[in-house]
Amino acid sequence: MNRSAGILLPISCLPSKHGIGAFTREAYKFVDFLVASGQSYWQIVPTNPPNHEDGYDSPYQSFSAFAGNPYFISLEKLAEQGLLTQEELDEADFGDDPQFVDYDKLYANRMPLLRKAYDRADKAGDREFQQFTQENSWWLDDYALFMALKLYFGGDEWRKWPEDIRKRFGFAMDYYRRLLYYDIEFQKFVQYHFFRQWFELKAYANANHIRIVGDIAIYVALDSADAWAHPELFQLDADFEQIAVAGCPPDQFSADGQIWGTPLYRWDEHRKNGYGWWMARLWQNFKQCDLLRIDHFRGLDEYFSIPFGSKTAADGHWEKGPGMELFWKMWENMGRKPVIVEDLGFMTDSVRQMVRDTGFPNMKVLQFAFDANDYGASNDYLPHNTYDNCVIYTGTHDNEPINAWFSQLSREEKNMVKAYFSAEKVPDKDMWKVLVNAAMMTRAETCVIPIQDYLGLGHEARLNTPSRQEGNYHWRLAEDTLNDKVADDIYEITRRYGRLNWDNVRR
Repeated sequence: MNRSAGILLPISCLPSKHGIGAFTREAYKFVDFLVASGQSYWQIVPTNPPNHEDGYDSPYQSFSAFAGNPYFISLEKLAEQGLLTQEELDEADFGDDPQFVDYDKLYANRMPLLRKAYDRADKAGDREFQQFTQENSWWLDDYALFMALKLYFGGDEWRKWPEDIRKRFGFAMDYYRRLLYYDIEFQKFVQYHFFRQWFELKAYANANHIRIVGDIAIYVALDSADAWAHPELFQLDADFEQIAVAGCPPDQFSADGQIWGTPLYRWDEHRKNGYGWWMARLWQNFKQCDLLRIDHFRGLDEYFSIPFGSKTAADGHWEKGPGMELFWKMWENMGRKPVIVEDLGFMTDSVRQMVRDTGFPNMKVLQFAFDANDYGASNDYLPHNTYDNCVIYTGTHDNEPINAWFSQLSREEKNMVKAYFSAEKVPDKDMWKVLVNAAMMTRAETCVIPIQDYLGLGHEARLNTPSRQEGNYHWRLAEDTLNDKVADDIYEITRRYGRLNWDNVRR
């Protein structure tokens, strides 16, 4: 068994000078940190552009399942190419707090800088740019036009556009392509630099024996290029109104359940064309990453359908998804690809069987092991119940940092956790160390720890609260937090439990 370890840190959380983590020198320094700490993996969250106009700053609510997030483009690299000046970078206001992403200021000030870079660039003479637009036209043309149209129509969602372009009549498509030519080319220019910089960073990581674990959201936003270009693939009526929306049923975490609001798929339509859209989406993600975590995997077996307009998820019901058909088609088109399945939440025998049938490792989250309502020897998440073919986490991007999680437990629950680990004498403030070590020592072949948990951070470092629309994905690392001592400490934990990256082991 090849035991290994990785760190979960979204790109947005990296320190940087310009408001949000990006493909800057700090990203390369983080790769160096992973090497120094003996890790094999860097796990991120989706890199798609967030739909800020609808109040979401989540990469799981995106304008496109294929495009990259313009916020991640390194402005410093554009300045090095002569497309921006240092004075312009210094004058831009991205906020005063280096540990907080101010999306309002990013939205207002970053795109004008990218537009300046576009105006100064020699697009016609840039063969790489021309090649990029040609090779990616299958998704880029729709996305670039979609974003140009949103700007032209004052940010309105596509269902409010005039009927001719809302329904993509041929004459309207031709008209707007001519009218908005430069705005369309700007969007393509932005995507070109995103992918150029991303693949440079990925090449650096791979050259240093670090593999990237990407993340694919199961659903896409209604206000997206995907839903506009392919409405027949989603549960929309003739007027493009949603028939049903995605979510999850009431449980011990949420009495009303969760309504995500994303459109559901018409799986019968996907099946008719051999799941072509999904195959293209998976291929795009595998090109960007070395492994892929599929979010809400259980929704591919059965998905929770909530009638549009419902006030709570209690009105919903379960429907059958594509099941193994989707993965048979993926293997047919791409061969066996490395996947991690997020099978968290309400589990059924059919979901468990689909996990077994795929052979993919599934996720175990330590925070779920000590629920007082489901605590016992059979709990799947307890460390002694882990097995080789799984990936264990102390928590995910949706959870509190492990330190904050433990601090909020009742006294009874804290005693239960401490008793399990024979850690009755460990002070509460140090229990995060016990929990990190517990995850690392399990049989799970791979262990991924959020960086907040290695640092013992609290609630202030929480990244996302599921079902809450605003206030997510704001936290960032302070510069120089990840110093040599932190790397040494993580290296020692990783060595102790036989998870070192042997390509980078210290001699």
